[in-house]
Amino acid sequence: MTSKFDVYSFGMTLFELISGKRNTTHSADGSKIFYPSLAATKVLEGDILSLLDHKLNGAADIDELTRVCRVACWCIRDSEAHRPTMGQVVQILGVPDMSMPPLPRALQLLMED
Repeated sequence: MTSKFDVYSFGMTLFELISGKRNTTHSADGSKIFYPSLAATKVLEGDILSLLDHKLNGAADIDELTRVCRVACWCIRDSEAHRPTMGQVVQILGVPDMSMPPLPRALQLLMED
């Protein structure tokens, strides 16, 4: 394992913290939903609050939630070489206007199904 694998795990953990759910969950019809794919879609659509754990009743700072979702997306990039270091993650979390990274190919494939 490498430090970039730890970054990937951190990104997946961020998604679990945001949603209060495991990264793979089931929809109402019983089909599996890979939460990071859903999160990436919602970030791109600007529907961030729908990602938040329902137990929080929408009580979140939208800018902070957006930033954390974007950081998580950067952390789970397909190529280790394209993932940030943990030092960069710490710096990014302090930057208010961070752009959305390109979607990892694995997430794009899941969204196409």
